[in-house]
Amino acid sequence: MTAEKKAKLPLEGVKVLDISRVLTGPFCTMILGDLGAEVIKVEMPGVGDETRSWGPPFVNGESAYFLSVNRNKKSITVNMKSPKGREIIYRLAKEADVMIENFLPGTVQRLGVDYERIKEINPQIIYCSLSGYGQDGPYRDHPAYDLLMQGEGGLMSITGEKDGEPVRIGVAIIDIGAGMYAVIGILSALMARKETGKGQYIDISLMDTEVSWLTYMASNYFASGKDPIRMGSGHPSIVPYRAFRARDKYFILAVGNDAIWQRFCAALDLKFVDDPRFVTNEMRVKHRDELEKLLAEIFIQKEASYWVNLLHEHKVPCGMINAISEVVSHPQVLHRGMVVEMDHEKAGKVKVLGSPLNFSEMSIEYRLPPPLLGQHTHEILSSLGYTAAEIEELKACGAI
Repeated sequence: MTAEKKAKLPLEGVKVLDISRVLTGPFCTMILGDLGAEVIKVEMPGVGDETRSWGPPFVNGESAYFLSVNRNKKSITVNMKSPKGREIIYRLAKEADVMIENFLPGTVQRLGVDYERIKEINPQIIYCSLSGYGQDGPYRDHPAYDLLMQGEGGLMSITGEKDGEPVRIGVAIIDIGAGMYAVIGILSALMARKETGKGQYIDISLMDTEVSWLTYMASNYFASGKDPIRMGSGHPSIVPYRAFRARDKYFILAVGNDAIWQRFCAALDLKFVDDPRFVTNEMRVKHRDELEKLLAEIFIQKEASYWVNLLHEHKVPCGMINAISEVVSHPQVLHRGMVVEMDHEKAGKVKVLGSPLNFSEMSIEYRLPPPLLGQHTHEILSSLGYTAAEIEELKACGAI
């Protein structure tokens, strides 16, 4: 993008007060920071976000986990249990457009930093709470982790091999998804505020997030009355659509419609291209076991790369199953700028994943590397009007 076309990011001028920690909230605020918002991350003095200690691996003492979701933020240490610490939060909230927390429901009320209190200070604030089950209902007070959610919300019942143990998806996908829904909610509330001048409260839960993602699996249950089952890499409604074993390793085949089926059969010179058992997707689903057995006998004869190259030539969707090391060095991933190197004060040059947001008239900016604990405390307090002597007092009393 040329300098002439580069436009102001949409959230420049928006101030975000982030008292969240771990993954859901920090992932949300990283996206807001990427979009230009000024994000102030509040952390407990001496301890910080729990993920600062989650490891190994560490990069020169900095947790790789923490580094992954905390760029474009400034860190201030505040003890919210201290009256003087709460006063700092109130001053920050008065200037903020958005405030985000992900404590167990009821915690912010006990700390005196809940929406009702903050709204008295700043009626226009958009306040977002992220929690496991939401702010009301019979499970409101239950603690939640992503693993629990994957089980309780149904994903683990449809993930893994048919007769195998329950399997979690390899990243904390429910935490991340709830953070993304929080971004959607916050952006919507900011738009609404332009029209009404009013702030509002947003309640996002991990459970709601996961249930909303069940989509066609839940619809299949509503239609049939039967619980979907685990199918490994297979698909309940499309065949062949799964991982197949080649001579050396597995690869992915995705024959998503009947036109692709015809191209697939031509590529492999399959004699059963017009076999009535397989000619339509509906029939292939009905005869899944027979077809997959036939294909398994074919694919085991040659290496995965042979099949992937052959099928690509015939425009049949397929691909390798890449390790993370292969993903972050993939030519398409690198071309799209999805691996970013940043200069970190302690860790040196660190690599983080880029933003998937691409605009024609503006560019995401990676302005700030993940902060050291309390790195910006003095700067932020000074901007609030605290003098150097007052800041020293706050340190002495344990408020920062």
